[in-house]
Amino acid sequence: MLNLHQLRLLRELAHRGTIAAVADALSYSPSAVSQQLSLLERNAGVPLLERSGRRVALTPAGANLVRHAEVILERLETARTELAEGREVAGPLRLGIYPSAARALASGLLVSLRRAYPRLEPWVWEVDPADAPDALRAGQLDLALTHYYEYDHASGDGRPPPAEPGIRSRPVFTERMRLATPTDPALAPDPEEDPAPDEDPVRKWRHAPWILPTPGTLCHTSVTRLCEASGFQVGSWHRVDDYETALGLVAAGAGVAVVPDLSAQNPPAGTALTPLPLRRRSEVAFRAAGPAAHPAVEAFIAALRDTLPTELATEPS
Repeated sequence: MLNLHQLRLLRELAHRGTIAAVADALSYSPSAVSQQLSLLERNAGVPLLERSGRRVALTPAGANLVRHAEVILERLETARTELAEGREVAGPLRLGIYPSAARALASGLLVSLRRAYPRLEPWVWEVDPADAPDALRAGQLDLALTHYYEYDHASGDGRPPPAEPGIRSRPVFTERMRLATPTDPALAPDPEEDPAPDEDPVRKWRHAPWILPTPGTLCHTSVTRLCEASGFQVGSWHRVDDYETALGLVAAGAGVAVVPDLSAQNPPAGTALTPLPLRRRSEVAFRAAGPAAHPAVEAFIAALRDTLPTELATEPS
């Protein structure tokens, strides 16, 4: 008989690629994961994995079983949602929030949730949007606030990420990204180098030091592509993921940075903010559950909109 826990492990292997990654994500030992998958193979009666040294790949039968597992686990989530309908929103609620939103919203969000639902037990996990789908599928998170970038111009390729198996999402707010620059006239670009500096605020600062997020992150990629669309390869002396720190460096004259509206509500003295043709769209992601979402999704979205600055608390355009 097929075991639901073992099916989850097989699905995780399909998404994460290695037994070590599955073990690390779910806090098991690799040998325990391997043992459970061997038991699943034995119960299935056909080979599900092809082993070559330390590498493991799904056989066609294994890949087919993963497709069925996705359906089974989605139906299970649907059953849980239907059981929760009409009941009080209560108990543990594990929330994943990307770092800049966690800094700006987490405390107010928890206050709002507890005020509206006294028996709810929310806790926050700061998580990168790229890691949120795996954490949701593994049951480590119940909901996750994620984001992606979208360019105003055709040369950018920002767009909603591909649909993740077993995951659905709801848009909640959109921010304009802004170029933060120092106001000290001595730090301004030489006008002789830019005969028409106001036409492209990004290109105007192409010779300045740029304060960039860590390479490999979605935020870093969005800024480098923005600069490429303005005709130059951005260079950086600074690697900073925290927008508040980046704004402080801008105010000190250390360079320029791209920041979202959410992190630029109270910029430090000595900084100017210029709107850019780039938006950050935030969504609430959750495990798929048929046509409806778990009641906690609606509770989270309501609390989030209650916490957002007024100008952001609208449906994205």
